[in-house]
Amino acid sequence: MLTRNSSDVIVVGAGVVGAACAYYAAQAGLTVTVVDRGPVSGGTTGSGEGNLLVSDKEPGPELELALLSIELWRELTELLPPQIEYETKGGLVVAAAEAGMSALRDFAAGQEKAGVRAEEIAADRLHDLEPHLAPGLAGGFHYPQDAQVMPALAAAHLLKAGGDRVRLRLGEEVTGLLTGGHGELRGVSTATGELYAAYVVNAAGTWGGEFAALAGVDLPVLPRRGFVLVTEPLPRVVRRKVYAADYVADVASGSAALQTSAVVEGTAAGPVLIGASRERVGFDRTLSTEVLRRLAAQATALFPVLAGVRAMRTYAGFRPYLPDHLPAIGPDPRVPGLLHACGHEGAGIGLAPATGLIVARCLTGGRPPLDIGPFDPGRFLPRP
Repeated sequence: MLTRNSSDVIVVGAGVVGAACAYYAAQAGLTVTVVDRGPVSGGTTGSGEGNLLVSDKEPGPELELALLSIELWRELTELLPPQIEYETKGGLVVAAAEAGMSALRDFAAGQEKAGVRAEEIAADRLHDLEPHLAPGLAGGFHYPQDAQVMPALAAAHLLKAGGDRVRLRLGEEVTGLLTGGHGELRGVSTATGELYAAYVVNAAGTWGGEFAALAGVDLPVLPRRGFVLVTEPLPRVVRRKVYAADYVADVASGSAALQTSAVVEGTAAGPVLIGASRERVGFDRTLSTEVLRRLAAQATALFPVLAGVRAMRTYAGFRPYLPDHLPAIGPDPRVPGLLHACGHEGAGIGLAPATGLIVARCLTGGRPPLDIGPFDPGRFLPRP
């Protein structure tokens, strides 16, 4: 029974990953308290583009998680309202030269063996998919499974879909963890009091490492800053998510230095979103004109029609980065009752449903929907 100060599980973080954890836990019959020091989607989720991608992931654990999430998002759209702007618009990865096309062919061949659908698009067919693309490109690959949602609304409606089993405690910062005589978790303390539960889920996103430290454990989550340019509302001049081949390499890179690669996509509301940049500069939100200049130049090189379009605003966000580019999902072996669901970097919106389902299965003793060994939070422990 959900009471004012007690529940079966406490989820720390009201972004889309925390919302998915709360939703699937509620579906499994648990009562959930979601705690966040800010509003729903006040962190990384509110700064995201809403990408649900398989196209940028090489075969392996993250791609398996993404493929499962793509199916779960489809199921969720039967329950959630159309305001989440779910679009199965697909993705298009393009190459400027034949060397890039060769690399894309090899990448797609490996993905197809893992269950991804990818179609090679010859240079003379690119404009059938995207009429405003620049001429002279060598070709590309179309990924029909790629999709998009409006992330802040998706998180809010996931929480609402949890019904009366889910209670929100917004504007409350967790200041400590409550433990029992054997070190097991009993809940959390906030500035307004204590909340009790046998399980606590760390869905704190970029601040997941700081939250883990409250439990006395190390989880090396670091912020990786990115900027997005938002244009004035337009007719649908960009039909899909379109990006250059070097974006895949940037996603997989562990470099702390600035990296930019063209990512351009239209939205149901009209504005075109332009990214993507990556750099590790802590939580510095200082506007970088160099990053914005690069993004604008790379976007107009792909879509010359955008050269005459006004950029209405820009915003920065921080991806929760872990050194091996895999999220931490599941029980922490060091603290009984503590589970993690963070470190998804730029893929958290896409990977949220599978993450939430895994956490719910762990909470209820069910069988996870896939092998969660690669996501074990204990993998960062020093080896003896």
